[in-house]
Amino acid sequence: QVQLVESGGGLVQAGGSLRLSCAASGSSIRINLMGWYRQAPGKQRELVAFITSSGNTNYADSVKGRFTISRDNAKNTIYLQMNSLKPEGTAVYYCNAGGTRGGIFSAWGQGTQVTVSS
Repeated sequence: QVQLVESGGGLVQAGGSLRLSCAASGSSIRINLMGWYRQAPGKQRELVAFITSSGNTNYADSVKGRFTISRDNAKNTIYLQMNSLKPEGTAVYYCNAGGTRGGIFSAWGQGTQVTVSS
């Protein structure tokens, strides 16, 4: 079983910063891709950023230049540094990991709330 544990959410004023963490655990897992998604009330879940095992990254246009995703492969952990936060960034942020453990897997974390006040 693959487990993802997120941390770092909270309440911040517009223009502030937060750093999210997501740690993956499980025996014999090989993680290829990890990423962050978010879901605002009444909206669909959307991709925020992802990072490959080799460090290649991709960002949603709405967060480019403000968010940075990084990865510690030794710890199977990713981070999302969020700067210049905007009220529209208020959402539950979910971590996702894809890779192999016997077969192919895709796992989700429980989500962490980020609230940006104006």
